[in-house]
Amino acid sequence: MNYLAPSILAADFCELGKQIEIVEKAGVTCLHVDIMDGVFVPSISFGMPVFRCLKRRSKLFMDVHMMVDRPERYVEEFIKLGADGVTIHVEACGCVSDTLAMIQDHGVRAGIALNPETPISEIIPYIDIVDMVLVMTVHPGFGGQSYLPGSIDRIKMVRGMINGQSRDIRLEIDGGIYLNNLNKNLEAGADVIVAGSAVFEGDIEKNIEGFLKLLNIQ
Repeated sequence: MNYLAPSILAADFCELGKQIEIVEKAGVTCLHVDIMDGVFVPSISFGMPVFRCLKRRSKLFMDVHMMVDRPERYVEEFIKLGADGVTIHVEACGCVSDTLAMIQDHGVRAGIALNPETPISEIIPYIDIVDMVLVMTVHPGFGGQSYLPGSIDRIKMVRGMINGQSRDIRLEIDGGIYLNNLNKNLEAGADVIVAGSAVFEGDIEKNIEGFLKLLNIQ
């Protein structure tokens, strides 16, 4: 089954609660929450206090994407605050296996992410223990970027790796995804679609309707 995960990084923070209600009523079941520290990526987004309020406001699945240096320092706290899935970057964590195990030990879905310049082979040691692989289709840290050429081939490669496993492993993509390029990404093997600007710019409800139609989600 395919899933849409709107990225609240693109939402209007002054209207965040209201916009999340719109997203939920439109039929979305998952929110993508980018945690950025200004070290691993240039930007700073938000931390525990904002996430705590977010979780209180919504019952949606919280897909926490940790774009932070040494994420193992913060994983447990976000899980305590209600993260349903936590994804760490293979480039940012010095103890990837231990951190993934810690996430799963708390009953939370564990994901591994890789940047566009990172060889796919970097995730091979973890492919049999993760619940999700996140392929970045833009350089992480800023919203509204253009989709990077070459991403389709990378998605296909990861899909091939996943298909060789006996476990249910999701393939998430993040960056530059719009209705006009969604199908080719689905055909390549992506099944969890992160979309920020394409959801929150303009008519949110109408945007989501378009995504859910292409994703065959009723």
